[in-house]
Amino acid sequence: MTPVEIGLISILGIVVLIYLGVYIPIALGLVSFVAIWVMRDNLELSFALLKIAIGDSVMEYTFATIPLFVFMGLIVSKAGLGADIYAVMNQGFRRITGGIGMATVGANAVFAAVTGSSIASASVFSKMSVPEMLRHNYNPRFAVGVVAGSSVLGMIIPPSAMLIIYSFVAEQSVGQMFLAGVVPGLMLAAAYVGAIWFMGRFTPGFVGGEAIEHGPLMGWGEIAAKTLPILLLIVVVLGGIYLGWTTPVEAGALGSLLGIVIAGLRGRINLRSFWETVLETGHITAALLFLITAASMYARMLGIAGLPNALQDILASNQFSFFWVMTILVVLMLFLGTILDTASIILIVVPLFLGLIEGMGLSLVWFGIVCVVAAEIGLLTPPLGISCFVIKATLDDDRITLKDVFMGALPFAFVMLLVLIVLIRFPALSLAIL
Repeated sequence: MTPVEIGLISILGIVVLIYLGVYIPIALGLVSFVAIWVMRDNLELSFALLKIAIGDSVMEYTFATIPLFVFMGLIVSKAGLGADIYAVMNQGFRRITGGIGMATVGANAVFAAVTGSSIASASVFSKMSVPEMLRHNYNPRFAVGVVAGSSVLGMIIPPSAMLIIYSFVAEQSVGQMFLAGVVPGLMLAAAYVGAIWFMGRFTPGFVGGEAIEHGPLMGWGEIAAKTLPILLLIVVVLGGIYLGWTTPVEAGALGSLLGIVIAGLRGRINLRSFWETVLETGHITAALLFLITAASMYARMLGIAGLPNALQDILASNQFSFFWVMTILVVLMLFLGTILDTASIILIVVPLFLGLIEGMGLSLVWFGIVCVVAAEIGLLTPPLGISCFVIKATLDDDRITLKDVFMGALPFAFVMLLVLIVLIRFPALSLAIL
């Protein structure tokens, strides 16, 4: 067999292994190791490339962003900032039909700016938002759909773990990827709010609910007490990166320190919970390091197989335009989204298209935003929509089935697809503040 054929079989093997439940880094690393050995008939070369992949991952200075931002997100969750921003948003949208859903989107957008985790958002807002919406007679499918749809904002609004992973795979600046995610993330949040208004106006049966005309209102002092801490974190982290005062690593360190101070002042952390947070950060960081190392090995296998060049030659020989290249990419990612998680999709697809996108003179930063948004849709689609599973597990309510969660998330997945098309058509949106 030719190296290209071995490379194609390897990709298929990786997808099958992941689908069968093999741990993603093991599937990526093991198959890539064996494929290089078979292609070059040299076991020492496979070990040498594995050593280089591990060294590159561990020794990268920017890798320090991962434990710092993970720690910051966990601390912020313990400090209860998600509940605070939700309460404020809920008051702002209370008189609008579908207002609690809009408040959930807004709170998720702000919460995502300091956590970067869709799973954390889905877990936190399932406990707060869904019971509140059910109490005000909202359709259960709409209630869980809003939480599922808005939870994916954590994957695009910085600091996002997926943007960090992409930056390692594509060798792009983490800071630039963070800044590029701001406008698309806000666009997606605004599109969700617009979609909720549209559904409330034209499909009221799906939304249900009622406007809240009465009830206690928070004073300006209480609003400030609930919003200033999280706004301060956003300014310190993203403002420092945008103004060039801090690197992403330094911003993560400052954000973590500020998160500890806020949690301490609120009495939400002690030595035991601090130690538990440190341990959880270590577990998540180790898993991501393993994933990035395996992805590095996979990228080297693709290079040796010549698959990126072969793909570029096929598309060039058939004179595929920019439109068709993007169509192929999006369709492939949407298909993989039905069976794989976001990280797997990015790690498998991105290395195949990097050379082609760069050869077309397109921005790899913009391409990263497109890939992350496209892969995010998979969080909402069956059978492996992770956010939907997290919501179902968190609610533990027999009245709401997994089918209800997926059906409720479907309109929001469609909105994501529309936003993705706009981002592809107008790359300047992703590069606006760079």
